Amino acid sequence: MSFFLAFLAFSALIILHEAGHFVAAKWTGMRVERFFLFFPPKLFSFRRGETEYGVGSIPLGGFVKITGMNPDEELPPEVAAQGYYHQPVWKRIVVIGAGPAVNLFIAFFLLFFLAFGIQEPSQNVDQVTSGSPAAGKLMPGDRILSVDGVSGDQEKIADQINSHSCAVKDGAEPKDGCFATEPATVVVDRNGQQETLRITPVYDAEVERNRLGFAFGIEDLNPSVGEAAGISLDYMWFVTSTTVTTLSQIWQAEERKELSGVAGSYEVTRQAIDIGWRQALTLIALISLSLAVINLFPFLPLDGGHIFWSLVEKVRGKPVPFAVMERAGLIGFALVIGLFLIGLSNDIDRLTGEGFNLR
Repeated sequence: MSFFLAFLAFSALIILHEAGHFVAAKWTGMRVERFFLFFPPKLFSFRRGETEYGVGSIPLGGFVKITGMNPDEELPPEVAAQGYYHQPVWKRIVVIGAGPAVNLFIAFFLLFFLAFGIQEPSQNVDQVTSGSPAAGKLMPGDRILSVDGVSGDQEKIADQINSHSCAVKDGAEPKDGCFATEPATVVVDRNGQQETLRITPVYDAEVERNRLGFAFGIEDLNPSVGEAAGISLDYMWFVTSTTVTTLSQIWQAEERKELSGVAGSYEVTRQAIDIGWRQALTLIALISLSLAVINLFPFLPLDGGHIFWSLVEKVRGKPVPFAVMERAGLIGFALVIGLFLIGLSNDIDRLTGEGFNLR
């Protein structure tokens, strides 16, 4: 079932992206010849009005074919006025930008919805390890207010506990289970009452830290509408900046290993669906956002390439020769194919090796 749901998720992202182009083209008065899910050869199609709707056999994307995408093409008089290059620059930018805009909206909407169920680390004790220094002193539900007068988030509390070290000779490693030379002063809120406890940390060689032997819990964030929107936008900016940084450093082997192709994205989505609906929706939002970001790179045949040359035309005050765009398109096409092959190679290595290990 997860395979089928992952297929539906990918198909929906493709259809909605292309639907953005389609609706914007119709709205601006352009003539749409084809609206296809996946690439040719064609599996089946049907015609409604001037547009042929169909499904291709190569599941790597989709396309909308608008009349007159080649400025040198001679169009019949009855459809010339609806041709792409017969429209003003602003209409062309709206039509091309509508696809990535839909992906951005999908990502924002899903992340905004998910933000209302988000949880954050709390200062409350969730579990106490039996036989640890905290056993018999800390209790589940206690809220850690400070350690040695230091308050803050979980990391600050943990670092302060870790500052209590065992007595060891210079350069020697502490032994597993050794107790710190000084106890930590832990102030907690227990059932509305403040209590001060003295607990001596013990060194845990497995994590190479001094610990008391308890685990913090998590709590619901319960954001407002504005805060949920902020969380969504912050995550979108993080993913966008990370994507751009990774692609700008693609010449580095470690960065190339981070890329994934269609097969990898599909498999990770399938695993996320198996784990839970929140993980699956988060991943779908991430993929939708990544599609928007990559599509906006200023290289033909990507959407960003069409927008770039439209802006160049606007600045020049006259059309850019199609031969120039064709030569630039070859460079962009080579980059797109290169990214596709790198992602595919990484996917094959993962699928035949340790897998994607989303769990």
